[in-house]
Amino acid sequence: MQMDGVEPDQVTFTVSLSACADMGALDKGVWIHDLISRKPEFSEDLSLMNALVNMYVKCGDIRKAMLVFDNIRVKDVTTWTSMIVGHALHGQAEEALRLFSTLEEENKLRSSQSRGTKDQLLVPNDVMFIGVLMACSHAGMVEEGKRYFRSMIEEYGIKPRLSHFGCMVDLLCRLGLLKEAYSFILAMPIQPNAVIWRTLLGASGVHGSEKLAAVAQSKLRELNASLVGDDVALSNIYAAKGMWEEKIMLRHEMTQRRTPGCSSVEVGKLHS
Repeated sequence: MQMDGVEPDQVTFTVSLSACADMGALDKGVWIHDLISRKPEFSEDLSLMNALVNMYVKCGDIRKAMLVFDNIRVKDVTTWTSMIVGHALHGQAEEALRLFSTLEEENKLRSSQSRGTKDQLLVPNDVMFIGVLMACSHAGMVEEGKRYFRSMIEEYGIKPRLSHFGCMVDLLCRLGLLKEAYSFILAMPIQPNAVIWRTLLGASGVHGSEKLAAVAQSKLRELNASLVGDDVALSNIYAAKGMWEEKIMLRHEMTQRRTPGCSSVEVGKLHS
């Protein structure tokens, strides 16, 4: 395009930055950012600025993402979501929760200034809450995580998805609250997936709960999602507990399940 003398516009840059984000092409993204910075008027294009934040987040440069974020004069929910999730994904729990608190405070201020109307409020969405719950999980903030989960449902009317339930299970498991995590899973209004049961299985190994580990492994089998590593994890728990009979039985089951069939072929015939 540039070789033909055609100047890229905001749409072109936005699409290009999205491609850089998907490919993790930070160098290209930085180069595009440099081109954008030569056009001061582009800084008022919120979609373009959001694409810049998203690119830096996905490419792992949180510092640059935050610099762009801070320079955006008027932000929308997408802007805040990208930055909060970005901090959470990169283990910066305090920064993620600080940003979320800032957003809530700004909403309170807007609400008081607009006499209670919600038109000017930046209402958190379901993706933003995934970032918030991940941050709580990484920081081991169980009570805060529970409060945010309730707030998401009761205050914002957001219906939890598997990702939200998974974050809560991860939070409880990280702190060794395995029985509470199991009760939480059983109370879920949607079917737990393999990720959730595998989270419980892994935590059961760390905290030495062979009973819950066996339950989790059984559920993974029911979902036809059991992996060799799941069996090995349970086997190791049995070994650590000195439960040799259970370990031997599990090994036998593993062998029975994973013994491949064989067949011989003759011309015009198949023998199994």
